[in-house]
Amino acid sequence: MHQLKILIAEDELLILKTIEMRLKKEGYEVIAVSDGMAALEQIKTQSPDLIVLDIMMPFFSGLEIVAEVRQVLKLQTPIIMLSSMGQEDTMVQAFKLGANDYVTKPFSPNELLARISRYRFL
Repeated sequence: MHQLKILIAEDELLILKTIEMRLKKEGYEVIAVSDGMAALEQIKTQSPDLIVLDIMMPFFSGLEIVAEVRQVLKLQTPIIMLSSMGQEDTMVQAFKLGANDYVTKPFSPNELLARISRYRFL
């Protein structure tokens, strides 16, 4: 079975490293970046199977990246948004742009893993 390649874009390094270590421990291949520009470069060059995006990042926000992935790159890659903003309008905007799921910080790594595992066989 193909090992799922997951891109994580998160500017809070502690959260980024925590998610990266946990996913690697679960056997996923992980690409970890800390800003929106690097995230877009990796999406274009690495073709991840799943994308986990923080909303607030330097250069490009998670929302701008979702718009780029869906409207410009025309990719159907599943996208899980991470945000400390539990605001309903941000969540609705993320879904309208094409995000598949949304996790509000602080979150349990187990919750994120459960959500990721839903996409394992797509």
